Amino acid sequence: MAAAAIMDAADVAVVGAYFLLVLAIGLLSMRKSNRSTLSGYFLAGRSVGWAAAGASLFVSNIGSHHFIGLAGSGAASGLAVAAWEFSALLVLQLLGWIFIPIYIQAGVFTMPEYLAKRYGGKRLKVYFASLTLLLYLFTKLSVDLYAGALFIQESLGWNLYLSVILLIAMTALLTVTGGLVAVIYTDSLQAVIMVCGALSLAAISLLRVGGLEGMNRKYMQASPNVTAILLSSPNLTYAESCYRHLAPKPDALEILRGPADPDLPWPGFLLGQIPASIWYWCTDQVLVQCILAAKNSVHAKAAIIMAGFLKILPMFIIVMPGMISRIFFADDLACVGPQHCAAVCGSESGCSNVAYPRLVMAVMPAGLRGQMMAVLIAALMSDLDSIFNSASTVFTLDLYKMLRKGASSGELLLVGRLFVVFMVPVIIQMYYFIQEIIDYLTPPIAALFLLGVLWRRCNESGAFWGGMVSLVLGLSRLILTFVYHEPLCDRPDERPAFIKDVHFMYVAAILVWVPGLVMVVVSLCTPPPETEQIRSTTVWGLKQRRRLKQEAEGEPLEPLRRDGADGKSENCPNNTDPAAEAQTQRPTPHGCHATTSPEEEEEEGAARREEEECGRSMKVVECLCGLQQEASQVSSEHQSDVDELLHETPRTRILLNAGLLLVCFIGLFLLIYFSL
Repeated sequence: MAAAAIMDAADVAVVGAYFLLVLAIGLLSMRKSNRSTLSGYFLAGRSVGWAAAGASLFVSNIGSHHFIGLAGSGAASGLAVAAWEFSALLVLQLLGWIFIPIYIQAGVFTMPEYLAKRYGGKRLKVYFASLTLLLYLFTKLSVDLYAGALFIQESLGWNLYLSVILLIAMTALLTVTGGLVAVIYTDSLQAVIMVCGALSLAAISLLRVGGLEGMNRKYMQASPNVTAILLSSPNLTYAESCYRHLAPKPDALEILRGPADPDLPWPGFLLGQIPASIWYWCTDQVLVQCILAAKNSVHAKAAIIMAGFLKILPMFIIVMPGMISRIFFADDLACVGPQHCAAVCGSESGCSNVAYPRLVMAVMPAGLRGQMMAVLIAALMSDLDSIFNSASTVFTLDLYKMLRKGASSGELLLVGRLFVVFMVPVIIQMYYFIQEIIDYLTPPIAALFLLGVLWRRCNESGAFWGGMVSLVLGLSRLILTFVYHEPLCDRPDERPAFIKDVHFMYVAAILVWVPGLVMVVVSLCTPPPETEQIRSTTVWGLKQRRRLKQEAEGEPLEPLRRDGADGKSENCPNNTDPAAEAQTQRPTPHGCHATTSPEEEEEEGAARREEEECGRSMKVVECLCGLQQEASQVSSEHQSDVDELLHETPRTRILLNAGLLLVCFIGLFLLIYFSL
């Protein structure tokens, strides 16, 4: 069926209304936010409530590639892919109860900044910042663009390249002008649209197949009619070796499977995939930045609990609809060979990735099809805007600021915005990519951060050489994967046994535990880190802080201070000379007062008159970016008292811990129930 026959006026109206609503919310958040400070632009001024932070965390993870990938995996192999969602629900709680309090106490904006404070030196900071940007450019952004473009192509028939450019440009505009606060509040809208639309499709689809019981029964029978396909296409070749891909696997309705299962071996999942996923859920800049924007640790933990409950949904609203799509389109999704697959969807390796868009166009009525189009666009934009903001944060504060030590706050804000603009043409050129980069380069990061937070004896030498060992191992496996491609089903598999028979989850286990062992051995053989390095960056330091606070009997502790953009302390000195106070004072960029002479006042007056003569076009740019606020008001980068940010009343702590136990219990129960 042609796209023009599917999309009608009601669908187009819904998509148009979505775009207008996103723009309206983005512009409104820009007006209310303080975008002239580093904290205001990159961390939304730590003013975001738990609901908005939790929604942003959820949709920053659930991008368009989830709708395409999870549904496609559900169509191809059943429920196994849901294991990632339930394990993520559990690992995510480590972020709130272990990592976020440490990040708050350390007073960091970015994860490379944390490594620099924890281990000292610059090489780990530069290495991790460079790796983060590499992963964002070559993997995350490319995945989202591919998935979003695939849905547009399947459902609308729009010009593929132009559609992607327009989506990127709109997302980049909101990110450049509004910063993280615009990202979070547009994400909140997109979370509502995404969940409501996906729930609608799941409900309609389940009713069509007779509920969960009907879906399970019909899915196990969803095999293509090979005879009919060959009769309809006389020139089609069919190899018997492709037959094993056609029928659903006997354990398709189970999540965790045997040790040798090609989809999800449970030992590899528990020992490799779950530890490796700590990198994504606890140290990835995109997700951590959403939580660091929360008002305090209470809002941060509540947001993480909320996101944990939302992570229960993907199996029911994405994976199961993918399985239902196979029931309806078995002849297409379970194509019988490379030649047939290329004719159906343009890909010789398989057509399961079109499961979700095919289902949307088949079962959704007019109007709701437009809603689902808005859902996929929302998923794409929510991922893109989060990645744009996080990548610009890492580049500006971890790389550019290190090269330009005297850069002002205004210069850093401008560089952060320009970096987003630079990313747009770059990611358009990187439309196709190799996903294995993530699988083989990120697992050791989990050991790097876990040992850094939990073990105060780990030092910079151990962390660096453990990282280098992991880099060599990961690149070696990655190169071998590129050299020995998995053949199509109609060709013999001549790859070496250690490539063909060793599941990537077992490789992930090696990449986590071996570098971790190297970090421990090297750290024990070299001098321990200085006390200053572990005082604010470890669990030990956090406990020490709480103990000292109790011993002080209510006397407030000295807050941890973050240096300003020019390297000077942002706290005002209190030992001002009384005689000097009588002189004319002016506000400095950090909120302190400094004396001025008549000559300086005359120079400042001339400078102000020169600034007033700027053209209107420059003023428009300054207004959009929020830079005009620096000329008229104090640029406040003052960090709230760490004790206040970490404070939890006994009643609040009980409620948060109860929510933690509940969400973990539900996640474990569903994982075990659907594995039996």
